[in-house]
Amino acid sequence: MSTPPAGTAPADARPTGTFTPAPGGAGLARMVLAQARMEARLMLRNGEQLLLAIVIPVIALVGGVAAAGRLGGTFEGHAPVDLLTPGVLALAVMSTAFTSVAIATGFERRYGVIKLLGSSPLPRHGLLLGKVLALLNVVVLQLVVLVVVALVLGWEPSLASPPHTVVGLVLTVGLGTAAFASLGLLVAGALRAEATLALANLVYLLLMVGGGVLLPTSTYGDAGGLIQWLPSGALGEAMRSTLMYADIDGRSLLVLAAWALLGTLLTARTFRWE
Repeated sequence: MSTPPAGTAPADARPTGTFTPAPGGAGLARMVLAQARMEARLMLRNGEQLLLAIVIPVIALVGGVAAAGRLGGTFEGHAPVDLLTPGVLALAVMSTAFTSVAIATGFERRYGVIKLLGSSPLPRHGLLLGKVLALLNVVVLQLVVLVVVALVLGWEPSLASPPHTVVGLVLTVGLGTAAFASLGLLVAGALRAEATLALANLVYLLLMVGGGVLLPTSTYGDAGGLIQWLPSGALGEAMRSTLMYADIDGRSLLVLAAWALLGTLLTARTFRWE
């Protein structure tokens, strides 16, 4: 067997530092995070969605506190701002997680964006997870703005048990976002963009007025027993329980978890990429 001449590198030798390609798809976690970053940037650049997500809840909070102040009423010994703030925070979660996601995704289907994603390695549940993670970022921004406004108006959240308050708030926001995002994707994946736009806004208005979001379900009389099983009623009750009484409403959280599971399963089975 002959040996190569002195000073000649072997045929299979590679210079030090040479890049060696390693073809293959990225892992699911990496794809989901990339999708979440893109979704968050698109949402923050959309002025209409920011209006729905931040401006309308702020108007509802300021207007509601001002109107209640003129009437001079309280609810079970709580000031109007203490009652309305948890409801407005719940409304902000619902508006972004359901209405904004449904409308944006519906028009993404119409313009072929979802079809392009469908040809990528990103699975359907990866798309859902990416949108939910992006939503959580936007929701945190909403809550920060609304909390600052509420504090300026004199809001005094219950801090009798700070650990319960923190855990309850995290669970409520997380499960509420998951539940409404899955339902928004369910609507966007089954209907045309124009129908999704109309239905999402109609559902938002109906739930805001009669869904137990802004006001406790007990204020709806006999209908309150049914409303508390809606995702809107469960979200509002869980938020009020945490911020008004420093308590964790396990029943409402289980209702939100059930809606999130149901919406996710239905979306995975029925979502159309085009």
